[in-house]
Amino acid sequence: MKFLHTSDWHIGRQFHNVSLLDDQRHVLAQIVAYIRNEAVDAVIIAGDIYDRSVPPAAAVSLLDEVLNTICTDLAVPVLLIPGNHDGAERLRFGSKQLKQAGLHIIGDLNQITQPVILNKNGHAIAFYGIPYNDPESVRNHFEVDVTSHDEAHQYLVEKINAVKNANVINVLISHCFIDGAEASESERPLSIGGADRVSVEPFKAFDYVALGHLHNPQHKGEAHIRYSGSILKYSFSEQRQQKGVTLVEMDETGLKSTEHLPLKPLHDMRTLEGDLESLLKQGATDPNHQDYLLIRLTDQNAILDPMSKLRQVYENVLHIEKTWLQDSGNLQVNRDKLKRGELDMFQDFFKQVSGQDLTPEQHTAITNIITSTVNSTEGGLA
Repeated sequence: MKFLHTSDWHIGRQFHNVSLLDDQRHVLAQIVAYIRNEAVDAVIIAGDIYDRSVPPAAAVSLLDEVLNTICTDLAVPVLLIPGNHDGAERLRFGSKQLKQAGLHIIGDLNQITQPVILNKNGHAIAFYGIPYNDPESVRNHFEVDVTSHDEAHQYLVEKINAVKNANVINVLISHCFIDGAEASESERPLSIGGADRVSVEPFKAFDYVALGHLHNPQHKGEAHIRYSGSILKYSFSEQRQQKGVTLVEMDETGLKSTEHLPLKPLHDMRTLEGDLESLLKQGATDPNHQDYLLIRLTDQNAILDPMSKLRQVYENVLHIEKTWLQDSGNLQVNRDKLKRGELDMFQDFFKQVSGQDLTPEQHTAITNIITSTVNSTEGGLA
């Protein structure tokens, strides 16, 4: 049996106030093509289907379109669990009826010991799902004394281990943060101070573990315990990650193989660094000028509206940083250096607006204003 392991779709996400819905539609179409071309028998979505618990209508429409294509047109069952971004109650609406169409939404803690059984060539695979949870929800639901994410997760896995059939292939789907795995900036913390981490040990008793939450494709502990990663880059910290989905093949003995199937984004995500003039020249011939960009400007002079200038050649510049303002050394700014920096910036600004340099009288006047302003500010803070 072959199945596709995916997670962290985050449908409806915005990045620097830009909707990523078209980008998501683009890669979801590639996932549908993989399902068709690889003749997979099932699809797993290991949480964070939506980006927030009450998704926008356009996000709901896109998910409905994709799931209908997979479950109805391709007749491939889908198994999904809610992640920490999803609203479990809303996501599992109609789940009892939808499973008749091949859409299995495991969104209730009461369902964790009720596997979805799929058969292929006389061999059965049992898929267990653990919807995203926290210690409080597990403690209240089962009236058990658990105080950490790790204790809560181990308790749930032990309940599955107590009922699972060792004579069939067992797959676990979970949305969690395994201790020691590699995180990215775009993942919402499950708890503060590292208390969200769970141990890898309970996963080892399964034939395959399909994980969600971490956006970088990776395995942890053993090769069969895997994060498929998100389907898109959702922060500039992910720009070097190779996004995709995981094609998993099982045989009668367990895991046979895994393969990373890449997804090509509509817009890639990059960081460019340099002075404005060089970047404008580079952008005029850059074949990937539509990528989502973080620009790190090295110019030390003031620049009037650099965003609009850059967007003439790079239309999807989303954020600009000025490297000379990022002092990683002494945070105590020298008073004379501060005054000089303000004066330089005003001179640059004045010349860009008027096309002329400051006259000696204007230079003296603005110097006196900056000096008095800095002195009065420092006096107020003393």
